[in-house]
Amino acid sequence: MNRRQLSRREFLRASACAAAGLCLGACAGTPAAPASANYYVANKTRIINDLDPILRQMRKLTAQSHGEALAATVAGETMAEFERLLPQLPYIGGDRNSLTDTLVHSAGALSFYRVMKTHGQPVQEIGRLLYRTIEALSIQSSALSGLNGQMAGSKAPQNQFKRMAEASQKRLYPDDWVLAFVEGDGKTFDFGVDYTECGLCKFNHAQDADELTPFLCLGDFPVSQVYDTGLVRTTTIARGGSRCDFRFKSGRPIQMEWTPDFLKE
Repeated sequence: MNRRQLSRREFLRASACAAAGLCLGACAGTPAAPASANYYVANKTRIINDLDPILRQMRKLTAQSHGEALAATVAGETMAEFERLLPQLPYIGGDRNSLTDTLVHSAGALSFYRVMKTHGQPVQEIGRLLYRTIEALSIQSSALSGLNGQMAGSKAPQNQFKRMAEASQKRLYPDDWVLAFVEGDGKTFDFGVDYTECGLCKFNHAQDADELTPFLCLGDFPVSQVYDTGLVRTTTIARGGSRCDFRFKSGRPIQMEWTPDFLKE
């Protein structure tokens, strides 16, 4: 990271999976305007600028574990692969859909994964570096959010998720997420979200990268820790489930659906 602190908006964009668990962006209930040209190509400069904090943090962590020479090589090759992948991303509503950011960030992670694989790194190590990247960005940005401990019980994110769920049920874009809002029971959780279709799984499957997806899903948990939303998840589509069951309750520990080896050490 550079010496400039991330703004709250940059943090929400920089957390690659934050939209799945803590989305605050716009997801309008009205149909999105059709893309007259490739959305990602048209917005390439902005997309790369938004992705830059993630890429810089990935490079820093790669250097710490594997040396600066490999980190520099991987950084250059990752950007080249990302620029190659960008036009292939499916359109899911562009700026009208906050999950577009998640899809773009997943392409950045996929690019890093492919490059690291060519340098002999296993998916477990790649997943570790991606997880630690989100963790580091979350910690660095937590003071800027001003929302710690307020998210899960707040009506604002709940109302936002309700709008997202309603819009997703229209299935305007086949490669998008589909979700349902789950009312809290007043005791065991404040509210929940069930994803029955996952744009991340769809894209990674089409790119022959299914083994990467479960590691990306874990990125929701460092974000939950920062905001104290007490995310508990017992199943995900990425690991063969029929849904991803997010349940939030402020003040409780997170609970992952699985724990990778690097978090057991």
